[in-house]
Amino acid sequence: MRFDTIDWSQPWLRGLRHIGEVLAASDDWVKAACVMSAERGLSNFSGHPISFIAQQSLPADTVYESHIAVTGEVPTRHNLHDFFNALAWLHFPNIKRVLNNLQAEAINHARSRETRGPQRDAATLFDENVAFFVSHDDNMLEALRAHDWRTTLQKTPDEFFSQAEVILFGHALIEKLTTPYKSITAHVWTVKLDPIWFTMPYQARQMTLDQHVASRLLKGFDNSAFCHLPVLGVPGWWHEQDAEFYADSDVFRPKRQRR
Repeated sequence: MRFDTIDWSQPWLRGLRHIGEVLAASDDWVKAACVMSAERGLSNFSGHPISFIAQQSLPADTVYESHIAVTGEVPTRHNLHDFFNALAWLHFPNIKRVLNNLQAEAINHARSRETRGPQRDAATLFDENVAFFVSHDDNMLEALRAHDWRTTLQKTPDEFFSQAEVILFGHALIEKLTTPYKSITAHVWTVKLDPIWFTMPYQARQMTLDQHVASRLLKGFDNSAFCHLPVLGVPGWWHEQDAEFYADSDVFRPKRQRR
């Protein structure tokens, strides 16, 4: 496993950088993640402490999500995908525990219905590919939902980040961004928070966001809750963000009209 493929200077890694660099510099990042989890008192929905175990320790015929829900043990491989998953647990423990519980409940339900179901599909998409688009401005949130890219994105970084913040959560999404390309698109969960949130230290913002989103997830959701964002369109997150860049309708797609 090579950590040199991660460019920690990238702006989308801002919130993960400190802990990520500490884990990457350790002799055994899985053990280091276990220590951090214990220090923070992280637990699953049932109260079992979260720890990271070798993937091969997952019992045969046991579903990954169900094992976490029953034991608190997160089967982990030595690859970037699972590294970023561990970072998600360490930064957003409330969201992760609620998501895991939703997935485990959906799996138990599917055993009788013989179907995967919309809740499990939505929870998996969230876990793998979500970014949070936080704003105090209703117009910004509505413009994003409408795929009004000019209103949403064609701003200077200073102007954009005075109105909104984009925080990555999905570990597959973050893994893709280790080799960034223009069309990488996140499933977005929009969050409206008071302007005071934007004045908080970054770590306090993450903690508040974690608690806020987790409480919403407890109510359940499906794929209709998502909108979409080509993440490298966020001002300052890619080079040459000129009018031609945003005019690429294969990436910055218009809103699909419902029939």
